[in-house]
Amino acid sequence: HSLPSPALPGQVQRVGVDFVALHVTTKTDTPSQPGIPSSPVVAASLRGDTSGYDGGMPTLFTRIIDGDIPGTFVWSDDLCVGFMSIAPLSPGHTLIVPRREVDHWLDLTSEELTHVTGVSQTVGRAIQSAFDPVKVGMMIAGLEVPHVHIHVVAIKTEADLDFANADTSAALEDIANAADRIRQQLVAMGRSEVFG
Repeated sequence: HSLPSPALPGQVQRVGVDFVALHVTTKTDTPSQPGIPSSPVVAASLRGDTSGYDGGMPTLFTRIIDGDIPGTFVWSDDLCVGFMSIAPLSPGHTLIVPRREVDHWLDLTSEELTHVTGVSQTVGRAIQSAFDPVKVGMMIAGLEVPHVHIHVVAIKTEADLDFANADTSAALEDIANAADRIRQQLVAMGRSEVFG
């Protein structure tokens, strides 16, 4: 996929379907692919190659969880967080991410898997109430960022889960408004884990 021009060091930029890149170093871009940040984890993630990820550097999602990169959160507890996709498939597209860095969902503990799917269901109910879709879809893909994440998405048809339909130019104000709607529903459900 084509990449935007490189960010300045420390600048956040939209890159893939569901994440941002932070040009985290002042080193030059990779010689073979100008525009890809020289950070090995971010560069590999942009190419869709996570096979070399060794856990030695924080993932992009860990950087968001830690507050190093901005994110629009709707949920936070001891085991996971929920934040908005910056390239939503539909309004309210939320990513549920365990705090512990795990590349493949098969490697989550039973407790973590049960917890993140339960939170996905809770956030999905909030999305259902906030946006009144035909259904709320839940999907684990995990090819772009080597950190498990569950997509919770309002859908009308299965085609609504196709990442080719992502709104890569979604206005941050629209994303924030969708997050507010989800948070309002979570509060109405009596949830204390609402964040934001």
